Formats: sequence, C-alpha cells, structure tokens
Amino acid sequence: MKLVIAYIKPDKLGVVKQALYDNSIKRFSVSDVYGHSDEDGIAESYRGIEIQVDLINKIKIEIALNDEFVEVAVNAILEAGKSGQLGDGKIFVLPIEQAYRIRSRQSGKDAIG
Repeated sequence: MKLVIAYIKPDKLGVVKQALYDNSIKRFSVSDVYGHSDEDGIAESYRGIEIQVDLINKIKIEIALNDEFVEVAVNAILEAGKSGQLGDGKIFVLPIEQAYRIRSRQSGKDAIG
C-alpha cells in the first residue's frame, strides 16, 4: 500500500481528476494549499500598492492505493498535469504501514479498495 501525494497547478485539477477517473481511481482527497518553490513570486496590486506574493497557490491530491495502482495513478497525473512550464508540481510516493476502514473495520488492502 502506498500514499501518493501530488502538488499540481490549480488549473490542471479538472484534467487530472478526469485522468484518474479514466484509470478507475475514484477515491482521493483534494486540498487547496500554498507553498514556495523554484517559482518566482507574483506581483499583485492591492489598493494601488504593488505587493510581492511569494506563496503560490497549488492543489494537493492525496491518494491511498494498493501497490498495483501506484504506477497507473502516477502516470495519469504526470500526463494530465504537465504544461511544460516551471511550477507544474511534484509527486511523492510514500509507504503506508496500515490502513483501516472505519465503517466495516476492514484493514490492509481491503480497506483501501
């Protein structure tokens, strides 16, 4: 079992979601997050004053997967999330020690589904 965490551009969420659905991956969480990386900040104007915003808006997707779906999910995100521009995002794959489904008390691979 693995946890896939992906950070993508907000405008890519729709196509990444569809790519995951198309690959039978329908259980995931999405969060609106802010972070800093190699991208330069964005200059915005607020009440006539220019402000340098150095935290960039990203979308965080978390997917708990059985091992046979990890490569499928990663490839779907890589294909759908790519614009070729700086700041397309990152994907991390972490081991899951154990998982439990609260409703049925299933554990391990059965809890992930």
